[in-house]
Amino acid sequence: MLATLARVAALRGTRLLFGPGRGRGLWTGRPQSDTDNMKPLEGVKILDLTRVLAGPFATMNLGDLGAEVIKVERPGAGDDTRTWGPPFVGTESTYFLSVNRNKKSIAVNIKDPKGVKIIKELAAVCDVFVENYIPGRLSAMGLGYEDIDKIAPHIIYCSITGILIPHSCQTSYARFSSSDGDPVRPGVAMTDLATGLYAYGAIMAGLIQRYKTGKGLFIDCNLLSSQVACLTQVAANYLIGQKEAKRWGTAHGSIVPYQAFKTKDGYLVVGAGNNQQFATVCKILNLPELIDDSKYKTNHLRVQNRKELIKILSARFEEEMTSKWLYLFDGSGVAYGPINDMKNVFAEPQVWFLNFLSFLAPGAPTRPRALSRPGPASRAHAPPQPRGSLNWKLIGGEARGLERGAGSGALGKCRGVCLTKMKKKKKKIRSIQCKRGFSGGLLLRWPFAFHPWFGLPRQQKCT
Repeated sequence: MLATLARVAALRGTRLLFGPGRGRGLWTGRPQSDTDNMKPLEGVKILDLTRVLAGPFATMNLGDLGAEVIKVERPGAGDDTRTWGPPFVGTESTYFLSVNRNKKSIAVNIKDPKGVKIIKELAAVCDVFVENYIPGRLSAMGLGYEDIDKIAPHIIYCSITGILIPHSCQTSYARFSSSDGDPVRPGVAMTDLATGLYAYGAIMAGLIQRYKTGKGLFIDCNLLSSQVACLTQVAANYLIGQKEAKRWGTAHGSIVPYQAFKTKDGYLVVGAGNNQQFATVCKILNLPELIDDSKYKTNHLRVQNRKELIKILSARFEEEMTSKWLYLFDGSGVAYGPINDMKNVFAEPQVWFLNFLSFLAPGAPTRPRALSRPGPASRAHAPPQPRGSLNWKLIGGEARGLERGAGSGALGKCRGVCLTKMKKKKKKIRSIQCKRGFSGGLLLRWPFAFHPWFGLPRQQKCT
């Protein structure tokens, strides 16, 4: 790690990592302008009623681009993933922290009519409404698309579900994939993440469509469609050629060689996508006789003679250390790379060079604690908030008459202020008064809306 930091520091010294201003973002060599610090979605408000992974991943990506994301959680427990650990950072699981940065949190009991009213008032001042409840659940509460469309015809309403009718009432998580032997689960839930990205892209397109038409729309994203869509060429092989999918392990069904090879001390993935690259691989492995062998002249022939060719290549790869092969393949034009554990992933200089690691630890940063969104538009990096931490800011239209309630009321944990009475003067809210006598100043202009420059009331526990 120290060696990696030294190399990163050297890159910074050459101004390859950062531009003249040393700000966050990959230095591309071109002059920086004012637009480099812009947040593309600044001013867009997202009402996020999602939990677990697919929905939170979608809204986190929107938040990374500058959107204001208001995460609605159930009072008490909050998002299920807050407890999915260990490991934990304080009381929050690292799972939850990984997909909920750049969000504000509010606890609302949507089973209570007052909670439903709060959600509707928030929707009226938001641009996007995202939810991943079982189909029909929110409609039964009066929060379905038809209900929200009546009060907010401008809304982009995105519903993320597991599968469609006739099985839409099932709660869904990512399905298993297969290797040799029993089915195995991928290391990360790729179906959920793909659905989150599809939803993120659809919402972005919806915002553009609304800009053109002035009207909102309903978006449906479901895990089954995402999973099937990601089958790409495997699906095409079956639909067009009636070719059933096989279990390939690390290998590729249509390209040879393209797989992981065992070395003396690890594994190296090598892929030769054309004949010239295959010839390059043979030269690096010091097996020039394979280049002109009639059994391996084309990729089609190499696929047909896969077993024999892979046996020859595998024996050669096992003769050297991974580091030796990395040195020999460097600059060859062939796709290659080691199979890393997490330690080696984050010790990789290129990962630091791309500069999408964030320091989210409290106090002075000592080591990166989270990933940020890859790409030059990623500039907002705020850690996830405690559940219900926005309760004292909850002003979404007419918020008067809200009571705390012992777990069954509209609002969750008080966090310092119960919104039971608001005093207004000259169209500005001067204070919020607690049912038990506490009051705190709040800097907020009328009409009610969420802004990052709220004035924080005095810290005093409301019992």
